[in-house]
Amino acid sequence: MMTEHARQGGFCCASHSGTANVQAILDLAEARAKDRRVRLTPVRRRTLEILLQAHGALGAYDVLERLAAEGFGTQPPVAYRALNFLVENGLAHRIRRLNAFTACAQPSEDHRAAFLICESCDSVTEAQAGAVNAALSAAADAAGFALDRATIEAVGLCRACQGAQA
Repeated sequence: MMTEHARQGGFCCASHSGTANVQAILDLAEARAKDRRVRLTPVRRRTLEILLQAHGALGAYDVLERLAAEGFGTQPPVAYRALNFLVENGLAHRIRRLNAFTACAQPSEDHRAAFLICESCDSVTEAQAGAVNAALSAAADAAGFALDRATIEAVGLCRACQGAQA
């Protein structure tokens, strides 16, 4: 699903980069799970680590392949249950355009996410979207619409792919 550029983290947000930041996000995820009184089981934690290390979005079968290689099971429900748990608890996001998942860069807080998706290499980064979400909420309120959830998916070219086209 991802190109080599995306696998190398060419566009991923700085908060996913490096071992220290991955560990910091895992620590925040552990704290969030504890606060919500849910368990970050070994398969759930490993799934989150896989997403963090991907520096982009992965499909469920990509995650399953990695989990299976580590002895966590080979059946699709293994990955889907772990991914759904992570999404439901604000530890990961589903990128519908790519039919894939990415780790949340801010797992300590509830927020509506915005994603910048490179149409050339499929790399993904989570962006700050406070103003966009405020405008969306205001529009929903004005229309009498009760907004439950929203994910912004913006498509364009990452810096590396822009440079490759120049």
